[in-house]
Amino acid sequence: MFFRQAIATALLPAAALGAQGMPAQPMGHAPIAAISSSATAEAKYTPDRATVSIAVQTKATTAEAAAADNARKQSAVLASLRALGMTNEQLSTTGYSVSPEYRYSQNAAPVLTGYTVTNTILADVHDIKQVGKVLDTALSSGSNLISSLDFYASNTDAARDKALSDAVAKARAQADIAARAAGGSLGPLMRLDVGGGNAALPPRPMYSVRAMSASAPETQINAGQQTVTMTVSGSWQFIAGR
Repeated sequence: MFFRQAIATALLPAAALGAQGMPAQPMGHAPIAAISSSATAEAKYTPDRATVSIAVQTKATTAEAAAADNARKQSAVLASLRALGMTNEQLSTTGYSVSPEYRYSQNAAPVLTGYTVTNTILADVHDIKQVGKVLDTALSSGSNLISSLDFYASNTDAARDKALSDAVAKARAQADIAARAAGGSLGPLMRLDVGGGNAALPPRPMYSVRAMSASAPETQINAGQQTVTMTVSGSWQFIAGR
């Protein structure tokens, strides 16, 4: 990782890096005593966007009839979502399948009964307040399968920076305690590795199909908060007490 390598190199301007990333010692000199410590920190952030997987599933005795019915219903779904202000760039097809359906009975060959066509689009909702309306609009205009809803933030830099800062502070504090307990003090930082930065996503909620009417209340969606985690591992020079 470029960021990780850049930190390790910048912190060691006067010494070459050894095989383990520690300063190489001149011949005849004792190794530099070091104290290593690792720490993890988290920071919360509030999602401001969401992606919704919206599908239309149709069945008919022939694949052609099932596909035609599906195309008609999915076109209506897309038109209704565009009427909410969503652009073509926010509506992308993520799956299309045609599957035969069979009837099975004992001691008899399977009998083809029809076909199922499933057309799935991913709606990228840029206004978190519109998620409930998007769900209701999709269902009322022809969708009969909502398979996932994921929340995300358009910018998590501030949360990552805070988690990273807290993790470094915790790692150094632990190393400082260890140094004083060993009768010395903590010297310059010799190495710092940074990892993490991935958001911890909550479980995906599933939505059942329900009949919609003009008087039905809008579906309420609560994005809550999500967590970003950063982990650091550092090594500091140990200065023995006198």
